[in-house]
Parts: sequence; C-alpha cells; structure tokens
Amino acid sequence: MTETEPRSLAAPFRRRVFYIPGYDPIHPRRYRELYRKEGQAQAEYSGYTIDLKPKKIKGPYGWQVSGQIEAAATVADIEVLVWSDIVRHSMNPGILGTYLQLMRTARAYIGSGALFRLMQLRKGPMIAALYPIAMLLLQLLLAIGAGFAVAFGFATLINYAQTQVYGPPFGFGPLFYVQAYGGLVVLVGVTILTLRWFRAKDSRFFAYYLMHDYAFSAQTGGANPAQLEARMRDFRRAIAAALTGPYDEVLVVGHSSGAHLAVSILADLIRDGLPAAHPVLSFLSLGQVVPMVSFLPKATRLRADLYYLSARPDLFWLDVTAPGDGCAFALCDPVAVSGVAPPNKLWPLVMSAAFTQTLSAARWKELRWRFFRLHFQYLCAFDNLAGAVSDYDYFRITAGPLTLAQRYSGRAASKSRIERATSGYTSIA
Repeated sequence: MTETEPRSLAAPFRRRVFYIPGYDPIHPRRYRELYRKEGQAQAEYSGYTIDLKPKKIKGPYGWQVSGQIEAAATVADIEVLVWSDIVRHSMNPGILGTYLQLMRTARAYIGSGALFRLMQLRKGPMIAALYPIAMLLLQLLLAIGAGFAVAFGFATLINYAQTQVYGPPFGFGPLFYVQAYGGLVVLVGVTILTLRWFRAKDSRFFAYYLMHDYAFSAQTGGANPAQLEARMRDFRRAIAAALTGPYDEVLVVGHSSGAHLAVSILADLIRDGLPAAHPVLSFLSLGQVVPMVSFLPKATRLRADLYYLSARPDLFWLDVTAPGDGCAFALCDPVAVSGVAPPNKLWPLVMSAAFTQTLSAARWKELRWRFFRLHFQYLCAFDNLAGAVSDYDYFRITAGPLTLAQRYSGRAASKSRIERATSGYTSIA
C-alpha cells in the first residue's frame, strides 16, 4: 500500500497516537475527557461513530478509540506523553521569584531583539506575551496602593488616639513610634496579602501561569532544560518502540509548546534511523508557538531540528493554526520564519482551521473572547460543516481510516501563510 492508495476496508485500520501537550500543569485525564466529550459531539455533527475504551497499551496515560468512520472500522491507541510534573515544578518560584522571572524574561526577549521581530509576525501572541507582564505590574501597583491606603488609615487612627490622650500638637509622643513603625508593617503586610490574593485567583487572571510559561524557555535563552531533554529521550524511545508495532500509522500530535518538543523528538528519532518496514510516520502540529523559542539566541538545537525535519521524506508534517487563536502564531511557517528553511524543504504543509467559518455564528460568538479555550479548539468539535472551508477534523485524523498523507494528499497550503524569514538568530551549529 502506498501513501496515497486507499486502504482495504476488510481489516480495521490501526493507529498509534502520541499526544504531546503544551505547557500545562493539569493531569492528563483532562485530555481523555476532552476527547470523549468533543469526539462524541463531532461524531454527531459528522455522522460517524467513535467509542472510547480503557487503554490497551503500556504507558503512563492513554485510552483506546474504536470507530466507524468513512465506512471503515478503525482502532486507535492514544497515549499522552506526560511532562506536566516538570511544568508544575517550574511554577513554584513564589511571588518574589515570579517578579524576578518577569525581569529576566523581559530582558531575554527585549535584550535579544526577539520581541520586536516576533511582533512583525502576529500581534495576537505578542499581546498574550505582554499580558502577564502588564497584569503582574498592575497587581503590584494595586497591592502597594492598598497597602498605602490601609497604612494611611492606621496612621490616622493612631494620630487621633495621640491627640485624644496628649492633645495637640502631635509632636513625638509615645504613640509616634507606633504610628511610624506600625504603619510600615501594615504597608508591607497588606501589600503581601494582596499579592497572595491575586496569586490565589490566578485561575481567573492567568498572569502567573503565562509568566511561568514564557520564562520556561527564556531563562535558558531557548535551550531545553536538562530535565526536559531527559524526558524527551523517554518520549523518543516510546515512539521508536511503536514503530516496530502492528500499526498502519504512528501519529505524533504536538499542541502549543508541545509542537516544538515534537520537532526535536522526531528529528532525533529519524537521525537514529527508522526500523525497516515501519508504519507510516506522521506529525500534526496544532496551535504552535515555535517562534517564541526559535527566535531566542540559544535555540540552536531547535533551529537545527526544524532545518533537518523540514526536508525529511520519512514523514508527513501538517501544521494547523487559525487566525482566531490569539495565542498561536497563526499560519506562520515555523521553519521559514525562523530563517532555517533548506533549499529542499518539504514541510510543513501549513493549513488554517478557519475558526470563523468552521464554527457556527452562535458558537463563535460564545468562544470569541475566551482566548485560552480557543487555543484548545483544535482538539474540539466544529459545528459549522455546511459553511466550512477547512477539511480539518481532529477525530477523523486520530481515529479515521486514512493516514495524514492520504487525507491531505494534493492539498495546497494556505495562501495567506507567512514564510518570510524574520528571526535575528539563524545559527544551527
């Protein structure tokens, strides 16, 4: 069977899917529940059947999907490649540590010139990047303001007590020092308590979460921390083992920050050598934020991997983003904009999920200003099938009877994609 030939419908199509999340501290069961809920919704919209079952494979977390899609039986074993423990560990610097992160991250992006070059690509992710800086500074100002307000009230109360006991003028009576030092303690205490309140409510503000996210790569100038590199080696070994299994396709899905991890994992995998007669190898990057890392001066590893992977015929790479996703570099070819496109470049095929057209007007109105929810829309159902100009369907891709190459054979890349080399750092040494 070649890449473009339809599969015989006699036997179930078997797929192994590896999902690499972005910078997310949440337990991976969240992804199973999202797949179950949204998969059922998409099946109802599209007229096919999928059914989730407990996992049948080794691995830390996963599930199995059986389906009847496009008149064919399918079985997909899906595994989440977990690095949420590394994420959680990186999110524990405390309030003071987070403000130090803010300064270091701003210095990394502004001092290197990366911020100004990134702004030439898409305004949405730059607003998302500047948001935690602005929000954290606003929270600090509000906390200090609250501290001064309460301290002023405290000083006024002490001043009143002083005049009642000793009469005017105020002078340096016994309560003066209570007022002076007590006011300072009140100022500092209220400021700290207010900052702690803001941090406790970060599930509403996302300021600390986003700051930790951007700082994770910025603190090393774009290089991967040693602990993450070790975890990526584990991921590579898991994918390599699947390539010796009884599958028709091994599909790697990288979402958000998980996309650039997948690039490096797959580049190393292919460099190591793929087994003979292996299943079809496919790569789906969703809502990628590759330039946030590849534009940093020490991201030579990632840039080298982008250069290498983009010219490999060993896999099919589809990159899906949407202008409606303000957290992603929508329709930015991650290889080309990073300035490392080789002359024989093959990938990625850049495609838009076109949220404004693939979602109904009512659904789009509901989600339009829910930026973080929209960043996960690639993993969810689309309800405007009649008006859709995109043929993107996450559940057909992960549980359907066609490989990624078969499904998108002959499809042209988006005409509005951005390919101009913009990064100031292009070294791949």
